[in-house]
Amino acid sequence: MKNKLKFIKNVVFPSLFTSTGFLSSLYYLLFSSTFRREHQAVLVGKVNHLKELNKNKASIFTLIRNTHRIEKGLLMRPRREIFALNFISETIDVFEKVWEKDKMQTNNQFKWFHDVLQSYFELAGKHPIIDEQAKKFYKVIHQESIKNNSGKESIPYFREDSKKPNISYEDFYKLTKYRRSVRWFLNKKVPHELVDKAILAANQSPSACNRQPFEYRIIDDPELLKTIVGLPMGVKGYSDGIPMLIVAVGNLDAYFYEGDRHVIYIDASLANMTLIFALETLGLGSCAINWPDVEHLEQKMAKFLNLKKHQRAIMCLAVGYPDPEGKVAYSEKKSLDYIRKYN
Repeated sequence: MKNKLKFIKNVVFPSLFTSTGFLSSLYYLLFSSTFRREHQAVLVGKVNHLKELNKNKASIFTLIRNTHRIEKGLLMRPRREIFALNFISETIDVFEKVWEKDKMQTNNQFKWFHDVLQSYFELAGKHPIIDEQAKKFYKVIHQESIKNNSGKESIPYFREDSKKPNISYEDFYKLTKYRRSVRWFLNKKVPHELVDKAILAANQSPSACNRQPFEYRIIDDPELLKTIVGLPMGVKGYSDGIPMLIVAVGNLDAYFYEGDRHVIYIDASLANMTLIFALETLGLGSCAINWPDVEHLEQKMAKFLNLKKHQRAIMCLAVGYPDPEGKVAYSEKKSLDYIRKYN
């Protein structure tokens, strides 16, 4: 009888609301709070993004996105003489607010903003909108063509075969086979310098419009670890031996459109896999730890990390020097035919 009631509650009753999107939304509004935190985070992120853009005209995410859009225009074949008319004014408005010349030497992204915009105005054809925004741009940078110490411009370029790393597929595949989730670590402190190196590699991962809507919170203080390692599910039996925990956090204020709400998970996952491989090259093992949307755990994580309403914990990563006497799971993967279909 108990199982029958459970089936009715979890299957029969919800099935009455599956025929349309409206009924499904109504079900979650009236009978389940599962998506409530995500709804709030997406809405707060959207409002914060548009508020920053419309009131202060200083959304760094908008400048990053638009600079990348201009980059794509610059590398098109053939390149159009006139492009970006519908967003170049917005781009320069934000550039005016955030530009700091001194950051050219310390923040590579500021140099990228400058170089791409300067290249655009040098190459774009004559148009009243472009001419007006060019005047504003050169006024902001005081008519200077600024170069960094290397003299290399941060604009679209041709990849050079001579600079291609000598890494064979066979070697890379061996690394993917060698990497396994490590749950047993040596009692040895993980140097921050190595973690920073791995994050630098992760930072080169692809990201939609280059917005990189995530950050890493790294916990290795023993007292703090005692609190946080118990939050993720699936760590029973080995949590006490984790010397470092990295939490990937998504920032939903990178977007003004709800349809982009899943990009924090996509972009962070691309970076996380690069991070994991980079750690392996540095002699460090890791274990990716799932972070399901469980409200009482979300509350504890948000409080521990002091997350803002638009921020979501995405996943956790245990990191440390692998204990050679600790086994790893074999975890045989699906065969190629099960995961690949052409056309």
